Amino acid sequence: MRYKSAGLLFTILVIATLSISAYSGNKTIPSGSKKSYSDSSIAEAPAIAVWISVYHGLRLDSLGLSADAFEKAIRGWEKLKRKGELSNPSVLSIADFSQPSTSKRLYIIDLEKNQLLFHTYVAHGRNSGKDQAVAYSNRAKSHMSSPGFYRTESTYYGSNGYSLKLSGLEKGINDNALRRAIVVHGANYVSESLIESQGYLGRSYGCPAIPTYLARPIINTIKDGSCLFIHAPIQQYAQNSRLAN
Repeated sequence: MRYKSAGLLFTILVIATLSISAYSGNKTIPSGSKKSYSDSSIAEAPAIAVWISVYHGLRLDSLGLSADAFEKAIRGWEKLKRKGELSNPSVLSIADFSQPSTSKRLYIIDLEKNQLLFHTYVAHGRNSGKDQAVAYSNRAKSHMSSPGFYRTESTYYGSNGYSLKLSGLEKGINDNALRRAIVVHGANYVSESLIESQGYLGRSYGCPAIPTYLARPIINTIKDGSCLFIHAPIQQYAQNSRLAN
């Protein structure tokens, strides 16, 4: 469903936010599924149908964001918002690691204004894989990415310049993020020139690193209590996450 009027879509979005708690969450897209938001089994739920309109209205499908990643992100974001875990709930960031690093797979969305604020590259951990992130870990010094939901915290200046601390909100999945110093920061290896020269994006020690020139505007947009979701299309996460399911 597409709405040409942003004002009408925003009104419906507000109604969905109030009513989505009535949705039981039983209609999920299995990990690795090829289903899209045109599936009638998903569209049956009125609240989910509104989020479908947002997904298509912002053309997130054509920008590469998987329906599975978006649905899981919305479900977890809504749960965290209801629990009062987010002090900046209007902004949702999704790193869709079902896509290769050569794709712009970071989406930062203002869900109140119904706007896609940023769409850019994001790195995964060097031991998670080369072009595709296939392995994940919550262990210190693993140099792997951790999937799941994070809350953004305060900013600081470190070895990578202006950076943003992250709290992992899923026990046993990413809750070592602060101890591992998993942060959002800019990096010179997150660049199209490096993709052109070596065929894949540079990799981090597990941090969701972003292009240097976007570090400050992105960090200032998502800092202080917004939700970041790192989507990993692996069965282990799909089975163990209480927020995504």
